[in-house]
Amino acid sequence: AENLLCRLQENFEAVTEKLTLRNIFFGTWEVIFNFLLEEMGEHISDLEKHVADLMTEAGVENSDEDL
Repeated sequence: AENLLCRLQENFEAVTEKLTLRNIFFGTWEVIFNFLLEEMGEHISDLEKHVADLMTEAGVENSDEDL
């Protein structure tokens, strides 16, 4: 019975370690993904501003529907 209890404890510890590592892995990817989305959003906003500036320089009337 003691041997069985030791094996159960070892299995429990192994599963706990795997779950902890999985949570760290997915948590890290979530942070990276959110950062990349934010960066992409900033680049799109910059691009929209540059397009609007170019349209103004070219004398094209600018409206939100055009973008």
